[in-house]
Amino acid sequence: MAATRYRRFLKLCEEWPVEQTKRQRDLGVFLRQRVAQAFREGENTQIADPETCDRMYESLVRIHTNYYKNKYPRLKDTNFTGVTVEDCKMILATDILKQMEDMKKGTWKKLREKFYAKKPEEDSK
Repeated sequence: MAATRYRRFLKLCEEWPVEQTKRQRDLGVFLRQRVAQAFREGENTQIADPETCDRMYESLVRIHTNYYKNKYPRLKDTNFTGVTVEDCKMILATDILKQMEDMKKGTWKKLREKFYAKKPEEDSK
């Protein structure tokens, strides 16, 4: 029975998209890592709580298939701010978030980083 569960999770991982704009923060990547962790021995892995495993799988399938989005359709594809889904995806991209973090830095911190004598990596060279 563990082999069947393992194959179902593998199939879900294959179908789950990976967003390249969200490096190291993507749900698809996280899911793949967790499945690899949970099924270290592949089909031979012993599952301590099969019911919980099945519930997790069903929950992930509902997220993947947009079950609740389809069950409770929205009138508009915006939120209370008026921002569209595409704009939200662009704003949440890793590169944009890094730029925003750099903009938040104060003048003194920027100057200190710019004129800092040596980086720790350079000391070892």
